[in-house]
Amino acid sequence: MDEIPLPVWIAGGISVVVIVLIYVIFVLQRRRVDLTHAKSPGQKPEWIKTTPPPETVVATQADGEGIGLYDYDAGEGIAAAFVEQIEDIVHARLGEDPALAGIDVDFKTAPGGALEICVDGESYADVGDIPDERLRELVRRAIERWEQGR
Repeated sequence: MDEIPLPVWIAGGISVVVIVLIYVIFVLQRRRVDLTHAKSPGQKPEWIKTTPPPETVVATQADGEGIGLYDYDAGEGIAAAFVEQIEDIVHARLGEDPALAGIDVDFKTAPGGALEICVDGESYADVGDIPDERLRELVRRAIERWEQGR
């Protein structure tokens, strides 16, 4: 049998040491991330800051879905999670106003990626384009409500 030359042993030893060092560095980095404690008292950890608004919690629980980031109902268009949360706030407010209670509102993503607001089957690209002043104001208040909860 041939003996392994000394330079090969040295190269192998260096490789093992480098691999062990890289492993130790990864382990130490991983331990820095604390998913259970906030950076300051009274605050939620960073990963929990996406708590949905109470209107979304009520809507998802009413559908038997538990608590989700947004409430999706079959047949409605899909938009970004925060837009769906605003839609949940709008739906809750619609139920509080008898004059607006029968209006169907759906926020969705248009084919080009922009927001599309559908009111009783008519699509609008901007809140300001909604013809009913009361509904337009309700949507604006829902957006403000969502922003306050962030």
